Amino acid sequence: MAHDFEVKGSRTVYDGAIIALRLDDVEMPGGRVAEREVVEHFGAVAILARDDAGRVAMVRQYRHPVGRRLLELPAGLLDQADEEPLVAAQRELAEEADLAADSWHVLVDLALSPGFTDEALRLYLAEGLHHLDEAERVDEEADMSVEWVPLDDAVAKVLSGEIVNATSVAGILAAATAKHTAVELREVDAPWQDEPTALRDRHRKS
Repeated sequence: MAHDFEVKGSRTVYDGAIIALRLDDVEMPGGRVAEREVVEHFGAVAILARDDAGRVAMVRQYRHPVGRRLLELPAGLLDQADEEPLVAAQRELAEEADLAADSWHVLVDLALSPGFTDEALRLYLAEGLHHLDEAERVDEEADMSVEWVPLDDAVAKVLSGEIVNATSVAGILAAATAKHTAVELREVDAPWQDEPTALRDRHRKS
């Protein structure tokens, strides 16, 4: 556990709109240097917005890589320069679900696939909801619809395989656990250890 995993060399082989691919030469225990592929990502935020009746605001959105519409929590990238995660979450909730919230807490932090990407996500619980004017939506979001799902029904949809988006699965199960336990949720300014910065820094310099 004392080994450092020092990076001996690094090069970027692809730099796209929302990801970059970096190859790192990393020193392993015993001295061998191995190449590791790292997909850099902006990071993201997601929101479990729960109303006074215990219903969760979800969006049904077309996801091209899987070729179908998925039922998901509202979410979005941290791709705007110097935008704080909470501000991004508030913006995404307004843009995707036409909602604002009076109460915010950190629900869970996720490292989404740490074997090959630095992509991480902070998921918030938003309560004290009120409706906003309908936002203008384009591309896939123009096809998106909002559905209100009771939390217990959302848990059932996770376990039946109807809800498969990893962020949504984690958020729904975390919210259900928090509802039935005395665990205190973190404040919105709680440290986020794995917040990704490499791609944002790269784009800021370009």
